[in-house]
Amino acid sequence: MTEYTVEFVGTGETIEVSDKETILSKCIEEGVAQEYSCRVGMCLACSAEILEGDVTQPAARGLTEDEAENYALTCMARPNSDLKLDRGKYPPSIEDDAGAMESEPAAADD
Repeated sequence: MTEYTVEFVGTGETIEVSDKETILSKCIEEGVAQEYSCRVGMCLACSAEILEGDVTQPAARGLTEDEAENYALTCMARPNSDLKLDRGKYPPSIEDDAGAMESEPAAADD
């Protein structure tokens, strides 16, 4: 078992996470306030942008293959190296969906 340092940029928080546990499980154990909801790699609430390092996350079904290279779903992601993560950053597909929803006209009440 190998331990890696996971640094959350902008917060000053750093945790040690083994390659056998998820980043989210260690956050919960250490009292780090990481957002999450489904815990099965679908909802993207626990998303973080990978600024440095590498993770394995084969069950992160909510991400496209390209997105999985740049974003970690902390509920599924296990470190393969030391990491720098920017929490609360979502992949472009989510940002695009949110923007589309904001620009859709509201339904008229009859």
